[in-house]
Amino acid sequence: MRTVAAHTPADWPATEEHARAVQDDLRTRVVLGEQGPPPGTGRVTGVDVAYDDARDVVAAAAVVLDAATLDVVAEATAVGRISFPYVPGLLAFREIPAVLAALDALPCPPGTVVCDGYGLAHPRRFGLASHLGVLTGLPTIGVAKNPFTFTHDEPDARRGSTSPLLDGAEEVGRAVRTRAGVKPVFVSVGHRVSLDNACAHTLALAPSYRLPETTRRADALCREALRAATPYPA
Repeated sequence: MRTVAAHTPADWPATEEHARAVQDDLRTRVVLGEQGPPPGTGRVTGVDVAYDDARDVVAAAAVVLDAATLDVVAEATAVGRISFPYVPGLLAFREIPAVLAALDALPCPPGTVVCDGYGLAHPRRFGLASHLGVLTGLPTIGVAKNPFTFTHDEPDARRGSTSPLLDGAEEVGRAVRTRAGVKPVFVSVGHRVSLDNACAHTLALAPSYRLPETTRRADALCREALRAATPYPA
């Protein structure tokens, strides 16, 4: 496994106003008209991020799986300074420099990328999965543990049941039951993937647990990288 340094770009937003302006610009580039790669084919990569605010350290992980077998193909981590303060709705600006560094460190193309977070299921319709997809051009999916501010009916108890995740009358994603009788996950389109396909990918990646294997493995790896990270000097 390769670990690299993550650097904040010189032009990275430093204020909420600038970040929101960047969101507004990049949001217009999200591609919603593509189906995306079929589940169970090619490669699929999970990305996740862990922080230590007291040390000003962020660690990101990218874990590539064979989509058919869910075996690990490659993995990489990136460690750096936190690139943006915590602001609800702008979390992508804290995470993306480290995530991009981890993706760049992979020895193979990542295929479809699954983010632990939101895509269109975001108050400004531009969560981490959409932001990352636009910047990389990769098909991306958001799979979140919680529904953010949106409403949904409980899906049926059986695995594979879904219900719309709604902002008023607008469907911004779906609640997807990955295990019978267990709390659903919340799936939304990031970039270049349809919602039906995003839900199918999520189920294919979660044969045994509530969370997709991509998320489970990336979460464990970024936490390990954070524990091993050397504190940055003041």
